[in-house]
Amino acid sequence: MPSSARLRIRVSALAEQLLRAGPSLRILATSQVPLGVTGEHLREVPPLPLPASADGLSAAEVRGFGAVELFVARAAASAPHFVLDAGTLDAVVSVCRRLDGIPLALEMAATRVRALGVHELAARLDDRFPLLAAGSRGAPARQRTLRAVIDWSWELLGESERAVLRRLAVHADGCTLDAAEQLCTGGAVERPEVLDLLARLVDGSLLVMSESPDDGPRYRLLESVAAYASERLAESGESADLRRDHRGYYLALAEHAEPQLRGPAQRRWLRRLDTEYANLRSALDHAVAAGAADTALRLVNALARYWQLRGRHEEARRALTAALGTAGDADPVQSARATAYLGGFRLLLGGTPDPVGEYEAALRPFDDVEDPWGRATAQWFVASQQYGVADRRPSQELLASALAGFTSIGDRWGTAAVLAELAFHAQLDGDWDALRRHGGRSLDLFRELGDQWGQLHASVPLQMAAQVNGDYARAEQLHREGLRRAEDLELWPDVCFQLSGLGRIALLGRDFARARDFHERARRLAVAQSDRFGEQYAETGLAIGARRQGDLDAAEAHLRQVLEVHRQMGYEPEVPALILAELGFVAELRGDPSTALRLQREGLSAARAAGGSRGLALGLEGLAGALSLSGDATAAAHLLGAAAAARDSVGAPLPEGERDDVARIEVRTRGLLGEAEFTTAYEYGRALGPEDLLKHHPSLATPPGRSAS
Repeated sequence: MPSSARLRIRVSALAEQLLRAGPSLRILATSQVPLGVTGEHLREVPPLPLPASADGLSAAEVRGFGAVELFVARAAASAPHFVLDAGTLDAVVSVCRRLDGIPLALEMAATRVRALGVHELAARLDDRFPLLAAGSRGAPARQRTLRAVIDWSWELLGESERAVLRRLAVHADGCTLDAAEQLCTGGAVERPEVLDLLARLVDGSLLVMSESPDDGPRYRLLESVAAYASERLAESGESADLRRDHRGYYLALAEHAEPQLRGPAQRRWLRRLDTEYANLRSALDHAVAAGAADTALRLVNALARYWQLRGRHEEARRALTAALGTAGDADPVQSARATAYLGGFRLLLGGTPDPVGEYEAALRPFDDVEDPWGRATAQWFVASQQYGVADRRPSQELLASALAGFTSIGDRWGTAAVLAELAFHAQLDGDWDALRRHGGRSLDLFRELGDQWGQLHASVPLQMAAQVNGDYARAEQLHREGLRRAEDLELWPDVCFQLSGLGRIALLGRDFARARDFHERARRLAVAQSDRFGEQYAETGLAIGARRQGDLDAAEAHLRQVLEVHRQMGYEPEVPALILAELGFVAELRGDPSTALRLQREGLSAARAAGGSRGLALGLEGLAGALSLSGDATAAAHLLGAAAAARDSVGAPLPEGERDDVARIEVRTRGLLGEAEFTTAYEYGRALGPEDLLKHHPSLATPPGRSAS
């Protein structure tokens, strides 16, 4: 088909006449645009097939994609030293993807490998037009350079089509029809005209349309076309105004999406934000660069919940820091909210030497603003990042204040979120009545609100309660339901937690291979997501499994890694009681009584400071093991009895799956004392209970002067 519009009309008319005259006639035509005649069947010639990435693929597998095959063949022809191997794989895939698998562009790029090498070629594609300016001398002029190829298509467009094409370049990774209609309108282009102009650009192969069942058509420029259109946009003088409008559009989208993330449309809006994330990031980056502080702060505050749900903690920290550092006037309420979110994400990521000072600084700006919802949300968010770490009293105080704040303004979602956190604290305290009360009410509220994440979150204490009560089948069922829900929503921190939860249940059933698989999957995902809590939880499960299988060196290595992460998060010297107990058990099993005594005494001290009967019982049992190894069997029997009393006090006796350590210690202690003497000493400790026993025998709990290291 000719490129001239007038000639195309004449050819189309001729084709229609011929087809009417000869009904059985078939015409095969190649063109950038359809003929537009009755009965026409279009067959698009797509770009060559591309790999999504080089990850996990060998050179042979990557070569199986048409774009890579063409590029490698042409590159090897022009640069005989070039080979596709592990060293060039990533760069080759990057070049092919960034050139969208377009054969002519790939052939032009391949000619540069001889002079640049493939890595430098990939690095220079941001300035692709001067780079790809050496095509075949025998090709038509319009096909000799990449710029000439797109120039030729540009010259065929009318002014309105050109305006829409260049304005589309303001988007990152495409846009919806609504965004195109809003941002491409202006000058001679009216909003009702935009759809037809988009259709013409699609017909001309300058624009790609894909369809989503939720969001309708989506329009994307190929990367080379986008680079060209960006140049044309800069030349037009429209860029600054269009960037401002782009920021406004995506700010409105983010602020509309934020409350949807707390209700029945949560899944849909998470995916919508995933799709638009490149545009949202672009809007934020340009707001920061333009000094639009208020826009930047409103945008990061609207996205904070999204970042939390998706586990994008490091992204959140960087974005909030940039927004808060933007010069310009900003609403004090927006600044206060962003400061609190930043403090919460920093606590979540760790690395602060003073967690208490961090959370106090995060909330301090609310002293000067009137924002009841923002204050309560900030208190809940910051408190939830301190769960289970160090001194829990600040977290509990913040939750109490947040609950009062949400209640006073009638915010049911906030109330449910705080109650879920209170259920977690009740679990640590061994207060099963409070756990069921808070957890049940939270779950009811989240169900009424249709919040899937909330239902998942509120179910976690109920999973733990089933495990503690020895109902492993129920606990596994709850974890599997939680894992399905978390994976469906792509809530990666929750996926990590549920995988580790299944690993714990497998451990209790002595299925060590399955437990290791679950915990290792959780650990890898947590590391990839910068989820430090998830990493600690998975490493702890790997350590327990290794110890129970007798691999003490591996167990200690995992436990030391947990301590290292804990220190990186800024909570030293508050070493977790569970980790000290596990290290103490490792020392005991190695036959090292002095190390075991030191660690278990530190662990008991930490457990008493943290509160919670189950943690206290574990500390007593661990110390009993160390004392029995050192020969003090009577004291060991006292401690075993006191530990049983601690578990009985909260209606959570030691389940069969967790009896291995206690059974081992009891056998050793009975062997040293004899049955009668053991029973007498055991019942003595049980009758006194933990605190009275330690009060009457203070030397048992005297911690050494140094900590685990």
